Amino acid sequence: MNRLMYLLPLAIFLVIAGYFAKGLTLNPRDMPSMLIDQEVPPFDLKPIKGQVRGLSSEDLKGQVTLVNIFGSWCVACLAEHPMLMKIAEQKLVSIYGIDWREKNPDDGPNWLARRGDPYTLIGDDPQSKAAIAFGVTGAPETFFVDRRGFIRYKHVGPITPENWESTLWPIVQELRKL
Repeated sequence: MNRLMYLLPLAIFLVIAGYFAKGLTLNPRDMPSMLIDQEVPPFDLKPIKGQVRGLSSEDLKGQVTLVNIFGSWCVACLAEHPMLMKIAEQKLVSIYGIDWREKNPDDGPNWLARRGDPYTLIGDDPQSKAAIAFGVTGAPETFFVDRRGFIRYKHVGPITPENWESTLWPIVQELRKL
């Protein structure tokens, strides 16, 4: 019985180590979303400064769209931005933006004025209302929405030429067939 008492901490350690080892093999970009195959949560955002129209969940119906959560403070958003500009210039799919958690209302519009604006419409989300509804954990995150307004895919992190060609563009093409 005494020997079992000495082996019990070792057994507990091995079980915990096994869980950690399994976790290290997972891809952190593969974050499941409870919203996949669910309708876009209802939201209605005011426009960013200098824009006339904001963004609402109703704007996402009728065509395949991307909803990109970004912020001027986001370094990864800066890395992603040239790819969004390329997608918009080639008119591959409409991109809608949610400008998330800007400290100053001028920051997002100024950032876009310097770098270009790939967005069809942009909503201002300083209080994270839409971001919370979408379950956003960080920026950038991009949601792929079908014609009926249902979320079909969530991409965490910057869109790069590689992941656009290999994964994301085929998703857009497949959603257009539905």
